Amino acid sequence: MAREKTNQNLPLNAPDYLAWHVTQKGDKAYWNKVGAAWKHKDERGYTLQLETCPINGRIVLRLPLEDAPDAANDAGRS
Repeated sequence: MAREKTNQNLPLNAPDYLAWHVTQKGDKAYWNKVGAAWKHKDERGYTLQLETCPINGRIVLRLPLEDAPDAANDAGRS
């Protein structure tokens, strides 16, 4: 049975926002990327996909930086 090609040549759908888990330790904030969010086609909502689900701190959605390297831990970002 032949299979049809699926999305192999399509560009990746870049997220509209990145999701960050932020914890506060004294005066320092620690930012760890935990997921991303994509706008719905009808532009009335977002889908949030988390790679991990933090139990403390807060989740912040930020626009992705165009030329920033993908860091696993952006400690001190504020």
